[in-house]
Amino acid sequence: MKIRKNDVVRVMTGDEKGKQGKVLSVDRQTGRVLVEGVNYVWKHMRRSQQHPFGARVQKEAPLPVANLALMCPSCNKPTKVAMKRLESGDKIRICKKCRAEVSYSV
Repeated sequence: MKIRKNDVVRVMTGDEKGKQGKVLSVDRQTGRVLVEGVNYVWKHMRRSQQHPFGARVQKEAPLPVANLALMCPSCNKPTKVAMKRLESGDKIRICKKCRAEVSYSV
């Protein structure tokens, strides 16, 4: 999976098409990604000391990674990602449109 935590992605399909957000978490087993500010759902809470009458809370739900495209920080466009091996043996991600290195500070 070429999308990582703290990347900026754009939703390409579905009800949330066109929205952008930062990746909060990645689940590699299910192939789903939690994106900040995208795909809100209502969570119904039962009564507790924090919510004596119960509550309805909005929270983000994970999206399939196939519905997302990584935003290139240099050309600011959604792009596919290629892997490139450096002479030192390290692998980096590069934008397929502008061939710039894709890295977001953690």
